Amino acid sequence: MNHILVTGGAGFIGSNFIHYLAKYYGADVTIHNVDALTYAGNLANLDNLAATNYHFHHVSITDRDGLNRVFRHPIDCVVHFAAESHVDRSIHDSGPFMTTNVLGTQCLLDVAMAHSVKQFIHVSTDEVYGSTQTGYFTETSPLNPSSPYAASKTSSDLVALAYYKTFGFPVRVTRCSNNYGPFQFPEKLIPLMINRALANQPLPVYGNGSNVRDWLHVTDHCRAIHAIMTSGSDGEIYNIGGHGERDNLAIVNTILSALNKPQSLINFVADRLGHDWRYAIDYTKIQRDCNWSPSIDFEFGIQQTINWYQTNTAWLDTTGAHA
Repeated sequence: MNHILVTGGAGFIGSNFIHYLAKYYGADVTIHNVDALTYAGNLANLDNLAATNYHFHHVSITDRDGLNRVFRHPIDCVVHFAAESHVDRSIHDSGPFMTTNVLGTQCLLDVAMAHSVKQFIHVSTDEVYGSTQTGYFTETSPLNPSSPYAASKTSSDLVALAYYKTFGFPVRVTRCSNNYGPFQFPEKLIPLMINRALANQPLPVYGNGSNVRDWLHVTDHCRAIHAIMTSGSDGEIYNIGGHGERDNLAIVNTILSALNKPQSLINFVADRLGHDWRYAIDYTKIQRDCNWSPSIDFEFGIQQTINWYQTNTAWLDTTGAHA
């Protein structure tokens, strides 16, 4: 797979994955980054990219003609991150989520199949499973999305898998738990709380802060996707978890403690509509089939992440999202 196309490569996880590829393969890989540069896409994420064969294409995945122009380049593998991904925004207006996540994925699949791409990695989320009180989500757990965002990702998963079942197109689906790390747009929990704490502004926490998420460092996620590229099988789903379950209030308190800020900054607000209580991932399959497991302990990873945001205030300026 010497020619890799990454969609959403100017976003949080996509840009980290491009950095990972460049570091891992060096000049032995050509990377194409397709990104529409919506509010969360930021080319500053790639300012220090150590890649000699890197090409950026300002194209939406809903633009079939634009994609066809990109696919005139040799492409062996597509890694599809591009998505609208913020639950709160999907509650306010679900339209962009259905357009990008469902129709955009279908458009990308059509073009990639027409150009005989050898591998298509569809990156999804554990939110397709909904909420669980006990136990862990496996790849065969029922799909039970709660938010319009989760429903759009569930739909895109099924479309991608249908292209494998109907056409034999080489699709592999990944479903990850909550990511954290550098370059994450500060609307998501961890960077939002860091940003606001640094500015001594109130930290809004939904409900009583008891909602639980399994936290996965973005570098571990990149390693997992690479392992699925090299050791996974077509038509399969792989859950990717961080073995880092924490409730939201614990996350906020960890950030406040690390920054030596008072708990009085916490501001409990009305709970999100349809708020899932707990996500928990069983990553046995990828561990068994692809020899992957998370390597970054949450306590180490969160401190590293806090330090990154403290020392990269210039990057924060590029997002337009300073507290």
